Amino acid sequence: MLWKAQLITHRKEKRIAVFFEKDAELISRIKQLEGSRWSQTLGVWHLPDTFEYRIKFKIHSTPKVLPSTEGILHIQKFKHWLLSKRYSDRTITTYTEALKVFLSFYREKPITTITNDDVIRFNNEYILEHQLSSSYQNQMVNAIKLYFATIIESKIEMDKIHRPKREKVLPNVLSKEEVKLILNAHSNRKHKMMLSLIYACGLRCGELLALQPLHIDSKRNIIMIKNAKGKKDRIVPLSPKILVLLRDYYTTFKPQTYLFEGNIKGQPYDSRSLQQVMKQALVKAGITKPATLHWLRHSFATHLLESGTDLRYIQELLGHNSSKTTEIYTHVSTKSIQQIKSPFDYL
Repeated sequence: MLWKAQLITHRKEKRIAVFFEKDAELISRIKQLEGSRWSQTLGVWHLPDTFEYRIKFKIHSTPKVLPSTEGILHIQKFKHWLLSKRYSDRTITTYTEALKVFLSFYREKPITTITNDDVIRFNNEYILEHQLSSSYQNQMVNAIKLYFATIIESKIEMDKIHRPKREKVLPNVLSKEEVKLILNAHSNRKHKMMLSLIYACGLRCGELLALQPLHIDSKRNIIMIKNAKGKKDRIVPLSPKILVLLRDYYTTFKPQTYLFEGNIKGQPYDSRSLQQVMKQALVKAGITKPATLHWLRHSFATHLLESGTDLRYIQELLGHNSSKTTEIYTHVSTKSIQQIKSPFDYL
């Protein structure tokens, strides 16, 4: 292993420090990870303490004590069930790693005797003891409930497994002026086209990179988003201005399989390279906010809401299952808030 990682507290914030010998390629790779920062004081690169990064850098995801033989067999059975249900590779990894942690904690206890009280004890003595995030705990609950509901009959009562109180974290949004600066920052047509399409259609990074020329329906002015998050297809409107840019881009680059390809024809553009494109745009535009590609998607939704678009349509465009997910944008829209006069103004 070329690196090692550990949890740290930096400026009163939980972070994941990544230690490695000075290497240009590794530095370039970690720079492209969302939320990465260099600490001059500590002399180390560090990342946000998220469930995904804990899995990626093997922090608490693989406990020192392994599950029992029974537990290992059940984890394998759970994995086979997830595969047969066609869960995504990422979800399968996340859920099996979570179950491995849980069953390792109860290595000496027969699985069929595990109860709801054991889940509460696990939350207190493992999750809280290690100061793990609520999102990590929520993923644990998802994995535990699905496992006990599908693989074995046990004393677990599914409806009584409680989740952590949801943190109210507002999405980060850029102003229209900031978005315009970002989209115009690159002179490279491909870079500009990718960032423009993410904002114009509210796409996720993976959805953009999975696009193929045949998904563009210029006659109906729509784009087909195929097999997106949750294995769902959806359509989004194609702006006339974007269509002009797309035709110019297509004539110049002549993509073969994917709409945006890297150095190898027929292969999709690299997601880490796309993140770097965004970072370079921020520097060129003189924007110091730690904006990411997903901020463009948040901005798309918020700007639509502020222009009067019905929330139900925004939900469809974003591909959200629940309207509650989309309603978060009502809390960052400034259309109504700006009309409120502060009592300070009347002093």
